[in-house]
Amino acid sequence: MTKLLALWFCLAPILMAAAQAFPPSPAGTPEFKTLPAGMLLKSAAAGDYFAQSGRLFRPLFAYISKHDIAMTTPVEARMDGAAMFFWVAASERAKVAGSGEGVEVIEVPERHVASLGARGGYTESNFRRTRDELLVWLRTKPDVQPAGEPYAVFWNGPFLPGFLKHYEVHVPVRPAGA
Repeated sequence: MTKLLALWFCLAPILMAAAQAFPPSPAGTPEFKTLPAGMLLKSAAAGDYFAQSGRLFRPLFAYISKHDIAMTTPVEARMDGAAMFFWVAASERAKVAGSGEGVEVIEVPERHVASLGARGGYTESNFRRTRDELLVWLRTKPDVQPAGEPYAVFWNGPFLPGFLKHYEVHVPVRPAGA
């Protein structure tokens, strides 16, 4: 029975996946992609994301729970000037009650990014390694240039073991010379 429960806690997050705002990038394959315009919920704190992630998550989770808003993946994370963003599915927009309770409601336009997917825990060292790989790849693409700071995109919940987690690093891009 204990093994069955352990298996359930590992597989349940995979089997009961949340709605996706956009498709994940494959692990190990850098690509360019266009992210849709949408509504995001933002929680921010001073300092570094990895030192503040628990503090950032709590108000967002409390907000979606209070307003009965279904979780949508992925979660975006800004590293410096710590911020966490939850996507709001189009079908859930009417439930959003405005900014407050440590959460800011924002609308984002369509965005163009370079993306590199990876597997592993949501750690600072994994973020840095994946970011560095993506930036090396991006330097080989003369038609585009970075248009912002790299940030993390997390696809799985906290109870999934690290070796099963999928994440990405995105760098906003624009055409070279623009």
